[in-house]
Amino acid sequence: MNDESRQPIFNAPWPAVAVTLVIVVGYFLQTLAPQGLLLRAFAFSPAALGDGRWPTLFTAIFLHGSWAHALMNAGAALAFGTPVARYFGLGPRGVLVFVVFYLLCGGLASLGYGLSNPQSTALMVGASGAVSGLVGGATRLMGGHGRPGPFLHPTVISMSIGWIAVNLLLAVVGFAPGLGNAGVAWEAHIFGYVAGLLLVGLFGRAARPATV
Repeated sequence: MNDESRQPIFNAPWPAVAVTLVIVVGYFLQTLAPQGLLLRAFAFSPAALGDGRWPTLFTAIFLHGSWAHALMNAGAALAFGTPVARYFGLGPRGVLVFVVFYLLCGGLASLGYGLSNPQSTALMVGASGAVSGLVGGATRLMGGHGRPGPFLHPTVISMSIGWIAVNLLLAVVGFAPGLGNAGVAWEAHIFGYVAGLLLVGLFGRAARPATV
């Protein structure tokens, strides 16, 4: 067998792997710190917007409620971050675009949750909104065979209907397996998904500027 015939068993692009590790290692470090202090300082709540604590839109992405919560997000980040990272490219520009895309989707997801629940004082943590953005971006890429497909492509339509239906079901049930008594910020999942769906093409053009 020659070297050309060998294929790596694990060939996910390193930015997707890095996001996965940030989620897992970040939660491990979180377990070593005083939880109350971390949550008060960095978790997001709609009330935080009224207090001018806008950075929590993003800092909440790096906290999780349990190992199950962190590992589910890590697995989804690896699966759906892989096609998005490959599309943006693995050069410095593409990696920067990937990171900004991930964080922006997460921030918009938190903002959407806050606007949907303006009176809530409940704390929200987790990368679910940012990961949902990766799901939305990957959905467009599946519809376009590696490039952003049309919004009305059957794959995009079916995935979007499925994503919204699952999250509406979570809203009715009120919890997700493995999360204990913690509620599910299903609004953030939907807002993050829509952000990824809409923005992946724009960010792709930023990562891959047109040449003349």
